[in-house]
Amino acid sequence: MESKWVSIPLGEIAENISRPFDFDGKDQVIFINTGDVLEGHFLHRNYSEVHGLPGQAKKALEFKDILYSEIRPGNKRYAFIDFEPKDYVVSTKFMVVKAKERVLPEYLYLVLTDKQCENEFKMIAESRSGTFPQITFDAVSYYPVAVPSLAEQKRIVSFVGAIDRKLNLLKQINETLEAMARAIFKSWFVDFDPVRAKSEGRDTGLPSDIAALFPDSFVDSELGKIPKGWSIGVVDDFADLLSGKRPDIRYNEISVEASVPLWGGNGPMAFVPEALFNDPILLTGRVGTLGSVFRITMPCWPSDNTLVVKARTPHAYEYLFLQLKRIDFAALNRGSTQPLLTQTDLNAQPILQPAASVLESFHAFAMIFYAKIDEAERASSTLAIIRDSLLPKLMSGEIDLQAAGLGRKGPAK
Repeated sequence: MESKWVSIPLGEIAENISRPFDFDGKDQVIFINTGDVLEGHFLHRNYSEVHGLPGQAKKALEFKDILYSEIRPGNKRYAFIDFEPKDYVVSTKFMVVKAKERVLPEYLYLVLTDKQCENEFKMIAESRSGTFPQITFDAVSYYPVAVPSLAEQKRIVSFVGAIDRKLNLLKQINETLEAMARAIFKSWFVDFDPVRAKSEGRDTGLPSDIAALFPDSFVDSELGKIPKGWSIGVVDDFADLLSGKRPDIRYNEISVEASVPLWGGNGPMAFVPEALFNDPILLTGRVGTLGSVFRITMPCWPSDNTLVVKARTPHAYEYLFLQLKRIDFAALNRGSTQPLLTQTDLNAQPILQPAASVLESFHAFAMIFYAKIDEAERASSTLAIIRDSLLPKLMSGEIDLQAAGLGRKGPAK
């Protein structure tokens, strides 16, 4: 290596900036609260009226700042500012961390978002008194950071950045594929475009054999006008509903002994040694978190706060998934102290029941898109595991990228 790695307290290589936002002459700004960032991504970029902002909307951002939530560290509420954020104002519940000269901002961001650092900050937050876990920059300023030469930092940032760019590309591909599947679903089963076209004497734009599957008129139903020959069913007509179970043991990290994801109402939350389901299922929250619907095709263990939806026939799987995503789960909440969804209520939800031939045809289209989505997700999962396992070794100096002939370029602009 070009120079020895040294351990330096976070407070000596970075600072928490309380930079006031200048509201003069601005009627609208983009306000970012602690819930508006997740794993490096902004969940919205919407403008809000200045006069309606909450009192904690005060901090300004600059290029290459690091945004890190003081509230509940470990929930991945952080982001790297890789753009000019002139209209962005953020909550005072964020630390706005700025790297000093000895450390590249991109490298410092890798340090702060590494699992080891997240776990340390989480323990500090949980040890402090208060209504919820919280940290301050002063409380974590002692945290030791392994600092190599700037050249080595550039190699590490470049190497990890290449993996992150691939992960982002796979995510974008999946979003496009899912949008294509949703577009066909909406055209056929919400807007009824083929039926409407035939009823008006227009070309459906579909191959003749598929167009022939659709009727050419509508009838009235409890959900409004639907294609003739179709009917209104309920979830129970399409699927079996089961409750998830509490596993005997769970682990926070994936390992050879525990590689099966444990799913909650918000997504994967831990790992277990064996699967409860090996076949494709749909999953939604039962207690605590309502509204998300997940399509799971790999072995998994749904927790006891979830409901498992098993399509009775393979050709109904994708259709049922997209129909469930249209349900207003908030309206089904029966909980008083916390949200609650019952099997009875979900089973009774009305769902359009198209002709079996149309359903099978949609499945033939949708399964092509979702098979590619599954392939990309498997690749993403493997890349993420590689990234997370290599990062601590890269930042401790255990792996020397220069010696391995990797990461020669500096950070991408």
